[in-house]
Amino acid sequence: FHQCRWGYHNLSVVEDVVENYRKAQIPLDVIWNDDDHMDGHKDFTLNPVNYPRPKLLAFLDKIHSRGMKYIVIIDPGIGVNSSYGVYQRGIANDVFIKYDGEPYLAQVWPGAVNFPDFLNPKTVAWWGDEIRRFHELVPVDGLWIDMNEASNFCSGKCTIPKGKQCPSGTGPGWICCLDCKNITKTRWDDPPYKINASGLQVPIGFKTIATSAVHYNGVLEYDAHSLYGFSQAIATHKALQGLEGKRPFILSRSTYVGSGKYAAHWTGDNKGTWEDLKYSITTVLNFGIFGVPMVGADICGFYPAPTEELCNRWIEVGAFYPFSRDHANYYSPRQELYQWKTVTKSAQNALGMRYKLLPYLYTLNYLAHTSGAPIARPLFFSFPAYKECYGLSTQFLLGSSLMVSPVLEQGKTSVKALFPPGSWYNLFDMTQTIVSKGQYFMLDAPLHVVNVHLYQNTILPMQQGGMISKEARMTPFTLIVTFPAGASEAQAKGNLYLDNDELPEMKLGNGYSTHVDLYATLKRGLVKIWSEVQEGKFALDKGWKIEKITVLGLSGSVDTSGLEINGSPVANGASNIELSSMKQMHLQDVEDGVGKKKSLMVELSGLNLYVGKNFDMSMKMGVQ
Repeated sequence: FHQCRWGYHNLSVVEDVVENYRKAQIPLDVIWNDDDHMDGHKDFTLNPVNYPRPKLLAFLDKIHSRGMKYIVIIDPGIGVNSSYGVYQRGIANDVFIKYDGEPYLAQVWPGAVNFPDFLNPKTVAWWGDEIRRFHELVPVDGLWIDMNEASNFCSGKCTIPKGKQCPSGTGPGWICCLDCKNITKTRWDDPPYKINASGLQVPIGFKTIATSAVHYNGVLEYDAHSLYGFSQAIATHKALQGLEGKRPFILSRSTYVGSGKYAAHWTGDNKGTWEDLKYSITTVLNFGIFGVPMVGADICGFYPAPTEELCNRWIEVGAFYPFSRDHANYYSPRQELYQWKTVTKSAQNALGMRYKLLPYLYTLNYLAHTSGAPIARPLFFSFPAYKECYGLSTQFLLGSSLMVSPVLEQGKTSVKALFPPGSWYNLFDMTQTIVSKGQYFMLDAPLHVVNVHLYQNTILPMQQGGMISKEARMTPFTLIVTFPAGASEAQAKGNLYLDNDELPEMKLGNGYSTHVDLYATLKRGLVKIWSEVQEGKFALDKGWKIEKITVLGLSGSVDTSGLEINGSPVANGASNIELSSMKQMHLQDVEDGVGKKKSLMVELSGLNLYVGKNFDMSMKMGVQ
């Protein structure tokens, strides 16, 4: 989970935010700065008064020792300023996009800027050097590349006005103060086919780089416009990986086909409204399909201020975005999750579950990397034959079998959710079962509750959670095995990928990763569960163990004498192993109102099975 805000005016505010998350017992891994840390909005600089370097370095030492990370924003526009080293070196290396042979002039937060041309190899080298210099100044853990469509507060061909300050330093910074003329003289600036960008019927180059501006090798902006953010992400990725050989973290606003290989994405400046909470699911699912699996929306909305109720419901959705970050506008009141007692409780609940699911989410990240499958998916990805779910965008899956059914409307304390055919188990209370023929169920959803259900035939790896992923990742494992409720024959499977999480490539074969396939079968009252490990050394070196296995959907009773682990019989209670069972409650569906099935949840705790070693176990079920 990440926390950001535009308007953390000085370092002590940032330190307070980190401390308040700790006090509130809400997990937090990453703290961000929007441009508040910069000197006059200039990239790769530090404000000496509000973010003095010695104090910032001491703060970073403190949070880094806990395993926390720090990320700052970088905009592509480089301030035109003869005393600014980044600009001087840019001019000296001829890295900027040109218009009429001169660097194209635009306006962004620092005032007048030039835009680097990331299609030029010289620019990529210069950009890498600027990132290296900045990293020596401040050891950031990732970069947030914003405004890279590119966004320009002006349009056309501009010059710096004589005799007036631009920007004036008062009022909002996004009003154009350069002297500008529209460019209409070429078919690139005024093409015969008009696009109605933003519904404003404006010229194609409106508030961006002029479309007849020229990139490296004479390529026109008209042809390269959609590649700008993408090319910047590639250059930034190369630079960050070149620093310490670690896997880069980059968040980009502008994306193109292929961006997901290099960067994460957030859905831009959303609104703190119920409508935008709903839209966030659609956009996150779409970006997964576009090949950008690491995606999320600003939790609680960027602007205007969310209500307390909305923020409760938003963290219950946002805790399950692949990329989970709370971010707010300069002009909005503070909206960190601890600002309200009710939101604190919802966050502890929802993010508490996210941190227990980290091994599953990380494995999904590996599958996205190796196969292109999204992390967050529409229901039809898992149920292509079930047409009722084709148009559904108010619920979503994580991976193939974990379904989130959130409340998306004001004042509601229940949610009508569609359940594809089969058995579904409530992740927060696994005794609660839904057996669906493919229909809607009405679920209770008081303010602090989000409904998350696990589908049959799955083995879900979980850990015990914690306040930070570094600690959560070292806790013992639990496996949740789900069979169809009351089935006499069934199978389940799952997998788990573990690595040191900072190697550039997520892959097996480097000595720092382990992959585990997990299997279970149920046949004639015999439950078998086993693992097949690839490259177990890494997991063994880390000492990871499976401490508990929970099996859902069984029928009959447990025969405590029939437990075997790795080929040896185990008596219940011997060597700390405990076998217990609980009846599962079945929720009646909206239509028929008759609960017919009965099933059992069986828990084996006190296990001591190494994740990095093949195991097998079996247990017998007695007759009902």
